[in-house]
Amino acid sequence: MGSAAPRSASVLLLLLFLLLLRAEQPRGAELTFELPDNAKQCFHEEVEQGVKFSLDYQVITGGHYDVDCYVEDPQGNTIYRETKKQYDSFTYRAEVKGVYQFCFSNEFSTFSHKTVYFDFQVGDEPPILPDMGNRVTALTQCPNASPTPLPPLRVPV
Repeated sequence: MGSAAPRSASVLLLLLFLLLLRAEQPRGAELTFELPDNAKQCFHEEVEQGVKFSLDYQVITGGHYDVDCYVEDPQGNTIYRETKKQYDSFTYRAEVKGVYQFCFSNEFSTFSHKTVYFDFQVGDEPPILPDMGNRVTALTQCPNASPTPLPPLRVPV
């Protein structure tokens, strides 16, 4: 019976570690859906203040491959609006905590339904390499920025 307490403590620590690991990961949703003609479809996501989120979307089929899209903050302010776009990306850092709404509209079309794909991500993606921000990176120069000019190109006639 003496070994049950250390075992339950290690299980509890493992669960706590997994919970913390999950909290650090960005979350999001990816969806492809049908948007009928003369229709609007909205989605909602709760975002904490100061957290970055991004929306990428693309019309896959239908009509001129275009939709209207807008994003509203929890207070109803429009923070992004585009009309008749085939695809676009939008990134924003939440100024207030709450439910953000993003909508796709095909209300301008009277006969073409659309198939729309979107990817909505909440949270900062971790860098590919943990210490990437501390590295010195090489920069390239344009040929006309070279201290010694290059010889002119000669094209055989």
